[in-house]
Amino acid sequence: MDFPNEYASEADRNVVASLLDRLPKTAFTVVVRDEAGVPVVIRNAPLEADGTPMPTRYWLIGSLQIEVVGHLEAAGGVRRAQVELDPLLIQSTHERHAGLRDAQLPAAWSGHRPAGGVAGTRRGVKCLHAHYACWLAGEDDVVGAWVASTLADELPKVNRCVPE
Repeated sequence: MDFPNEYASEADRNVVASLLDRLPKTAFTVVVRDEAGVPVVIRNAPLEADGTPMPTRYWLIGSLQIEVVGHLEAAGGVRRAQVELDPLLIQSTHERHAGLRDAQLPAAWSGHRPAGGVAGTRRGVKCLHAHYACWLAGEDDVVGAWVASTLADELPKVNRCVPE
């Protein structure tokens, strides 16, 4: 499977492999970096090389960001987000995300397609890391914005992408 707009340099592949303890199974590109230039968020192609669907468009890979968001998740952050946020806005986030991801599929693709919205979820909140990654990458993600606001004093500062 060839995704010419989804690639990473050899240096980025090495850093991402180190951060994840493996390379992603999909083609990817780095979309958010910290002030030192270290990758924080990657954008995955919608399909693996063998055609397996990849529902998660953005991955948070910054070590400090993963740790801080993980603490929020462990403290009940997923349930808290679902209580505090409008379910229609969450659903809209999933639908918008799925549309952007699916638009990256090859026009002639007839195989299995990625399912669900952010992190493959069909409704509600599943993974604060994925939502925060989407928000950092410039998507209009209500849950990601909530994570950023909730953890504003704890998260390392990185520049959010300008929405496409």
